[in-house]
Parts: sequence; C-alpha cells; structure tokens
Amino acid sequence: MNNPANDSKNETKSSLLRVVNLEENIDPDSKPDEIESKNYSRDEISPGKLITLNFSLAPANEPSAFIDSNFHKAPVSFKYGDGSLLSSFEEVMIGLKAGEKQLFTVPAKQAFGLRNEDNIHCYPRYQFPADLIIEKGLMINFSDVGGNEQAGVIAEFSTDEVFVDFNHPLADIDILFTVEIKAVELV
Repeated sequence: MNNPANDSKNETKSSLLRVVNLEENIDPDSKPDEIESKNYSRDEISPGKLITLNFSLAPANEPSAFIDSNFHKAPVSFKYGDGSLLSSFEEVMIGLKAGEKQLFTVPAKQAFGLRNEDNIHCYPRYQFPADLIIEKGLMINFSDVGGNEQAGVIAEFSTDEVFVDFNHPLADIDILFTVEIKAVELV
C-alpha cells in the first residue's frame, strides 16, 4: 500500500486523509497467511497488534448517511483478528500507523455480502404469536434448533404467509469506511 503521508514530513494533518478503492488495492488471491509473513514495524497495523481507532461507516453512494461512527466518542480498541471487525475491514488497514486517517471504499461483496434470494423464507402466519403486529420492515429474532439467534426482517406478508428476509441489512451496499488510527501496540 503506497503511503503518501510518509513522502513528506512537512504535510499537514488534513493531507493524511487518503481515499482508497478496495477493489483496486486488494489482491483477491492473497491469503491471510501472506499478511502475517510480511515484516511490519512495531508501529504498523498487522496481525498480533492492538489497534485503537475512531471509525465511521456510511453507504459509499451517500457518505453523509452514517451507519455507525464513534468520531464523537472515545476511540475503541481491538486485537487484529479477534473478530471485532470483518477481515476485509482489517486488511485495508494493514500498514497504517498511529496518527493516520484514511477513507476506504469496501465493495458490498467484501463488506456485508450480496443479497441472496435464497435467504428469504416463507412461514405460515400461524407460526407467529397471534398478538404480534406483523408489518413490513419489522425485525424479529429467530432461534434455530441449536439455540443460535438470527435476525430476520419481514419483507412481505398476507393473512396466510409471512416472508422473512435473512440477508444482512447492509447487503448489496458498498461501504465507505473511514478510520483514524490513535495507537498501534504489540500485544
């Protein structure tokens, strides 16, 4: 990843914001093991590091419609690879250092996935509580036989059937992922 912020020590903080299109910078054939095998300095984001950052998520086609942001709150910390972030969001930050701010476009396929019509299921209306007011857009938690919960959204319904969409609510949406790295530490 080319880092123009390191090209000149006289750059202002505002010039530390770089825009990267994930589709142009990530090799789809690369494997997580390849990331670990490269040598990164102690202060660069890489596997085995504790990262403290502020972030925001927004639809790429509507950058002011924030999905989530903590820029007006305290930064959050996580260990690279602990599952706190999707791996595609972690991978784009590889090599960043404390003090850097970057904006990435993460394509839907690598963010929250593409919509899959097979994830829309039809249930008989009688399987829902009689006092439940069914309406389009209502989110309901379902439990499988193992006790795992899965959220579904009412897509359509009639007096006899209810169609529940189990696709991620952000499926098919390219995501604008902005990060400001506060600290990178060895764990």
